[in-house]
Amino acid sequence: MITLQHIQEAQQRMKAVVHKTPLEFSQTFSRLSNNRVYMKLENLQKTGSFKVRGSYNKIMLLSDEEKSRGVIAASAGNHAQGVAYSSRMIGIPCTIVMPKGAPLSKIQATQSYGANVILYGDVFDESLEYARNLQQKTGATFVHPFDDPAVIAGQGTIGLELFEQLDDIDAVICPVGGGGLLAGIAIAMKQKNPAIRVYGVESAACASTTAAKQHNQPIVITPSNTIADGIAVKRIGDLTFSYIQKYVDDIVCVEETDISRTMLYLLERNKLLVEGSAACSLAALLYKKIPLEGKNVVAILSGGNVDVTLISRIIERGLVESGRFVTFSTVISDKPGQLNKLLRIIADLEANVMSIDHQRMGTNVLPGQAEIRFSLETKNSEHIDQIQRVLIESGYMIRRLD
Repeated sequence: MITLQHIQEAQQRMKAVVHKTPLEFSQTFSRLSNNRVYMKLENLQKTGSFKVRGSYNKIMLLSDEEKSRGVIAASAGNHAQGVAYSSRMIGIPCTIVMPKGAPLSKIQATQSYGANVILYGDVFDESLEYARNLQQKTGATFVHPFDDPAVIAGQGTIGLELFEQLDDIDAVICPVGGGGLLAGIAIAMKQKNPAIRVYGVESAACASTTAAKQHNQPIVITPSNTIADGIAVKRIGDLTFSYIQKYVDDIVCVEETDISRTMLYLLERNKLLVEGSAACSLAALLYKKIPLEGKNVVAILSGGNVDVTLISRIIERGLVESGRFVTFSTVISDKPGQLNKLLRIIADLEANVMSIDHQRMGTNVLPGQAEIRFSLETKNSEHIDQIQRVLIESGYMIRRLD
């Protein structure tokens, strides 16, 4: 049984190592959701996510003999960096098994903390199996990413910080994948104040916790691709699920469009770069997945380790989903002035041309014609509909390319 005392002891262990991350009030998201919204910025935590809390607490509890044999973990991202950083701070050997296709930036970050990184397997499950076999051979301690009492207690220290930072909390919204973060926070909140409501949020593309609740036990699901890769876990942990059943008020799902829009909102309005998994908690509030109004609500922004090669695609996707970017195709007569006529209509509609491609060859292009593909910066979805309608009324055959 994990108690509030276990979490308080974990907080004392990590006091000199882990950041007490800011709790930031957001006027923008408060207005949009009709609540008083506070964001717990774990994206500003050491290693860029909350994962360092649980891994550090776990490693600190090892005996001297266990520490001498080192630790091993399997991860494609944040857990790898959390274990590697914690091991360096304590001064013990650390091996991390990562899939061959793991982003180079995350491999290098993990190595920079002094870990021995082994690339094995094409998917995480193969890396995990290899790490388990290696652990048995070496006698190192396996640090599970979520289904471990010490890890759960470490993540729960976020809940204790919330009580120190905000006097009156009505609800906490937290992403859920394997369940360690949600379980830890829920234990801390409910054991200290049972009146506080705790919600878990997952991507609809990988709703393993929802499936577990429906079957009343953890089951393996087949996930779809999701921008919230940090919580794309096919099976929630047995231990974490037992605490979620006991302490969490509800689990909700958000769509990919909700996640990407929220990431863009955070980047534009608050200058915060967060992962898709971190944006889920706020997305659930903004898109009315949770019935809260007029409440003091804390959204846990769990991490900010976004691969730089993906940032532009995330921004582009967010712009498209929010109606701020669109690409059209049309065919015009290949005569002087025709392109200028098209662009004049677009300018009058106050859209900004971001790029334009002019092709005289193609299956839909007859001799004497040219296909024009043009990308526009727009105001919203209604603005896009207006542009398309006016162009059609002006005689253009318009095809939208999304």
